[in-house]
Amino acid sequence: MDDSVLTDWARELAAELGIEQVLDVDAVLDLAADAAHGIVRPAAPLTTYLVGVAVGQAGGDPARVADILQRVDAAISARATPGS
Repeated sequence: MDDSVLTDWARELAAELGIEQVLDVDAVLDLAADAAHGIVRPAAPLTTYLVGVAVGQAGGDPARVADILQRVDAAISARATPGS
């Protein structure tokens, strides 16, 4: 995958949506991969969407974002399907 294309797309889409917060593309992709492999593949977009809603409700506060990501990671680990 071409990281520059993905980073450019994320920056362009964020601007289009009026999002000024710096996006950690790798963190979002890691989260999606964990959900896809730990739960089921369709959990990836659903999880990232729900995290986005939670981050928006948290106002983008970095400490609250970190807490949200830790809680989601723990939830995925607790629910991970056998053999994932």
